[in-house]
Amino acid sequence: MALFDYNGFDNLGKKTKGSLEASSKRAALDTLREQGIFVSHLDEQKGAHRPKIKWSFNRGTKLSVNDLATTTRLLATLLQAGVPLDEALLSLVEQVEKPAQARLYNQVREQVRQGNSLYQALAEQGRSFPDLYQRMVQVGESSGSLDQVLLRLADFLEDQARLKSRTVAALAYPVLMALVGTGVLLFLVSFVVPKITRMLLDMGQVLPLPTRLLISVSDALASYGWIMAIICIIAAFFFRRFRSTEHGRLRSDGWILKLPLIGRMQREISTARLSRTLGTLLYSGVPLLSALEISGGLLDNRVLQQTIETTTIEVREGSSLAEPLKQSQVFPPLLAQMTAIGERSGNLEEMLIKVADSQERQVEVTLSGLLSLLEPLMILAMGGVIGFIVLAVLLPIFQASQGLG
Repeated sequence: MALFDYNGFDNLGKKTKGSLEASSKRAALDTLREQGIFVSHLDEQKGAHRPKIKWSFNRGTKLSVNDLATTTRLLATLLQAGVPLDEALLSLVEQVEKPAQARLYNQVREQVRQGNSLYQALAEQGRSFPDLYQRMVQVGESSGSLDQVLLRLADFLEDQARLKSRTVAALAYPVLMALVGTGVLLFLVSFVVPKITRMLLDMGQVLPLPTRLLISVSDALASYGWIMAIICIIAAFFFRRFRSTEHGRLRSDGWILKLPLIGRMQREISTARLSRTLGTLLYSGVPLLSALEISGGLLDNRVLQQTIETTTIEVREGSSLAEPLKQSQVFPPLLAQMTAIGERSGNLEEMLIKVADSQERQVEVTLSGLLSLLEPLMILAMGGVIGFIVLAVLLPIFQASQGLG
């Protein structure tokens, strides 16, 4: 355990400060939130650590979405059947196939047997369980509906895994095709073409323009290819440094959102993830402000994250959820419209899930359209380059044969 000093504001808006003991900074923040304190500053007291249990390297083991969904559904099923939590976790340890997962869930079980709640046991495992997962388990335990919350979590994780697998499967073929095609072209230009061009130069005749262009490209790659590679590596390094800054991340993510097809697909995927996460958390009883904080943290685009952070502040100050979403003009209009309907009717969670379903279907349509356009363009581009190489090689041969004739 460790001691933390904090400054913040209570429910009445008055400044407050003090100290508390917690196992981690996250646990301290959670405790203060439960006490109704909005934290503005939190520092760990140096040298104030108390002896604590040492964990193995599995403390940082991260589970895939598919693995987490499978084990969550199994745990929920066991709890619904009336199996005690300790025995359900033991059954989970015995049934998972991966040794790392078995050790991880065994650590969770040991924590539960020592008297900790499941939420506390999960929090002790570091980054193995997402913040969303831990928060929903905490709400499920406090409300006495842990099995129902776990089932909802399993549905949510399976939806996320399904969307990810569809996206990866749709992009796998064009990406593989691009890599193979680029590799073949580089091999031809770097190794095959130079041998043929030497033979053509030895013929001692005036070469046509396509052949001269091909020889120039081949010579440039042979002479300066390594310089080009170094320039690309340096450019990638500096771009990564640029993105590591807050300003750079905002600028580059803003550029991505402005791209014609990719930007729209990024918005649709992010909107689907945000809506489903927010709706699932609200269904489980997580307060709106906490749900917004968690949902925004799951977005990959910093511009969208910043929009949710601004929305959270405005909601905390008394605004509706729909109004700042509408004013931001970053997310699709459907999100603000359905959110407004949900707030008026009292069915916000249901409306958000409908938005997620709609956006996920739209992602599939966008992917299909993108791939239907991308595949023929790639085939035409590769065919054009290979056709140019063949033409550049055959033209001087035809000229030579006509001269001999």
